[in-house]
Amino acid sequence: MNKKISIILIIALSLFFTETIYANELTTPSGISISDVERFVDDYAHEYIGETTAGASIVILKDNKVVLSKGYGYGDIENQIKINPNTAVFEWGSVSKLFVWVSVMQLVEQGKIDLDEDINRYLPKGFLTKLTYDDPITMLDLMNHTAGFEENIFDTGYANEYRVKSLEEGLKIAEPNQVYRPGKVVAYSNYSTSLAAYIVQLITEQDFNEYVDEHIFQKLGILDSTSYLSLGRNEQITKNKVNGYELIEEGDFKLSTPYYMSMYPSGEINGTAPDLAKFAMALMPQSENENVLFEDENTLVTMLSQSYAINENVPGIAHGFWEYDGKFKGLTHGGNTVSFSSNFHIVPEENFAVIILTNQASESDITYGLTKELVGEKEIDEVKLADLPNSQITEGTYLTTRRMKSGFLNLYYYLLPLTVKSLNANEIEVSLVGMKANYVQTYPNVYKMTKGSTMFIPTNVLYFSIEDGEVKQISTSISDYLPLDKNIFWLTISAVLFIYCLVYFIASPFVLIVISILNRRRKKPSIKIRKWVYLLNIVGTAFIVNIILLVIRMLSNSDRGYFEVFPQIVANYVLTILSVVFIIFILVNWKKATLMKLQRAIYLLSIVTIVILIFLLITWQFYS
Repeated sequence: MNKKISIILIIALSLFFTETIYANELTTPSGISISDVERFVDDYAHEYIGETTAGASIVILKDNKVVLSKGYGYGDIENQIKINPNTAVFEWGSVSKLFVWVSVMQLVEQGKIDLDEDINRYLPKGFLTKLTYDDPITMLDLMNHTAGFEENIFDTGYANEYRVKSLEEGLKIAEPNQVYRPGKVVAYSNYSTSLAAYIVQLITEQDFNEYVDEHIFQKLGILDSTSYLSLGRNEQITKNKVNGYELIEEGDFKLSTPYYMSMYPSGEINGTAPDLAKFAMALMPQSENENVLFEDENTLVTMLSQSYAINENVPGIAHGFWEYDGKFKGLTHGGNTVSFSSNFHIVPEENFAVIILTNQASESDITYGLTKELVGEKEIDEVKLADLPNSQITEGTYLTTRRMKSGFLNLYYYLLPLTVKSLNANEIEVSLVGMKANYVQTYPNVYKMTKGSTMFIPTNVLYFSIEDGEVKQISTSISDYLPLDKNIFWLTISAVLFIYCLVYFIASPFVLIVISILNRRRKKPSIKIRKWVYLLNIVGTAFIVNIILLVIRMLSNSDRGYFEVFPQIVANYVLTILSVVFIIFILVNWKKATLMKLQRAIYLLSIVTIVILIFLLITWQFYS
């Protein structure tokens, strides 16, 4: 009898402890068992690696421990060299910005930076020369990307290291215009972050990369990464760097170009996923009452608290970190270069983090898709449709605030607008560059993503600011969108007119050659006006060739210095002057020449066409 009782007790105790262990089993914020997370990630990655993603290094943290560190795919596709997660070096891209904000908060803690102070207090007198508004720019504005700077592609990144300048010189060369009033619009800005890093450099009298190495890397034991990769130095890191790729089509990858920056604090860190995991661990609750990065643990609390939000029901910005509306509040930042993509995501209240580095340009299936699966999505509460505005008010075409408004590249953004379409009273479809996502209204004018392309995951919540029955701004934690500022009719007319000029001046040289041959055969006497018309048409063709070459060069590699395209801008001026001269000579000889009606019509058409082309070039800023 005692034996039977003992057996029953053992079984009961076994069941009790099993249920207790199961109940307390660690999970990801989305609910995936930590014991099963490797299989889940393997299955997920298998779907994309080699198809839409070249390779990846993934690290997952839970309760200050690494629960997964694994490489997927190839760091060198041509030679079939697999990614070693412990040594593979990737470009972190804009994840590098988080190290700027930690540096700033370290100086805030020391009383050397006031987040609400005008940054001109810290900069050399007259350093910023293109400010439009008298409103001061604060360090918080730089952190929140609300300083008002336009995007500037030129002189941000280079394919060759020898073009890199010092941080100070790089900031002076690439200074953008201030096109928004400070504090009013979120316009993601590499310049803002690098300017903040320069302020750290001025205050500490230490090169920023050296400051990061001493005050962050060394404290965290980061050994296989560098904040400023330079050939001839960091040989081991350079040796361990994997190749970066561009996706041509599914399963087909093209070797991409290197990426070097003068404004390196915004995106130049090269390193391993385990090193980035050490940084993530330092930002989450510690097992002991000691913080590695700050003297006062309240500084970390402040840094991870919200510093900007347009509405209480939408995620905002936490001193440079993007807030993410997941199952639990996330703090995140993505990164992209011409060859690499990354995502850094922490969930402090769950003591969880996921770090994903890929050697694939513009990758989102794993960087954002897998992260979403691991951190989970907050359930959408049932809402009373009667209390919500009809979604039709959101319909329209919008442009990102992160765009160039000065120079010929402003045209590029009109070709890639964000469009919003109402599906029903409470649901919208958002489209961008051919990708789509559906959003449902959860609060008045707040829309949460329900399905669609992974590229929309970082902006999974949209807020529409409505005034006088019209959308004035779409807000996200990364960059806002503003209504299209040019009439659709005018944009269509511009496109039609340019296509007409393109066809006319491509065809005109061949037509003129044929006419010239026929005139010679018929032995028709040459007249002066004909020569000037021919020259005018040649100038028109030269305009078209110059513009096409400019477009091809920018599409093939947008990481250029302005000096590289400056000769083509000058060429537009020269061709314009020649056009005016030839038109004057044509008009002077107009009355002297004996012309048939058809000749007059053709000559007049050439004048009108080149005037239209020059007008379009002026309108779209091809002279700056």
